[in-house]
Amino acid sequence: MSKAPPKMNDAVDLLDADHIAVKKLFTQFKKLSETEAPAAERKALADRICKELTVHADIEEQIFYPAAREAIGDDALLNEAEVEHASAKDLIAQISGMEADEELFDAKVIVLGEYIDHHVEEEREEMFTKARKSDMDLKGMVADLKTLKEELLANDGVSA
Repeated sequence: MSKAPPKMNDAVDLLDADHIAVKKLFTQFKKLSETEAPAAERKALADRICKELTVHADIEEQIFYPAAREAIGDDALLNEAEVEHASAKDLIAQISGMEADEELFDAKVIVLGEYIDHHVEEEREEMFTKARKSDMDLKGMVADLKTLKEELLANDGVSA
């Protein structure tokens, strides 16, 4: 396992902190599923995961991705990331519309976690590396990302 790069307190670190936080939530969910925890407990955690992911995807799509597309010039990489976001949002919508005692609920949340793991790995290894090597103002972007994230969380994950 490679050593984590030093923190630069920039947009990449902020986005990656979201990745780490949601990974922990998925790990908690998997434990709840394995121990057949009450449906209400699993549903509440799944809803939190869905909200966190929706907000994270929105701040990436509205602020980070457009700047990355311009600065790193890798349309294929950004296009793939946007398609992955759209697929994740489809699964999030399915999960959000279900009750935890429905068949496939736990499986959909667990598969979403696996899907997000793949997406995060690509962002970390490709997109974030290229962003840091580019002329993107990653430190300047932090305030905008934080502001939009707070706004979306305050509005239940919906753009105002």
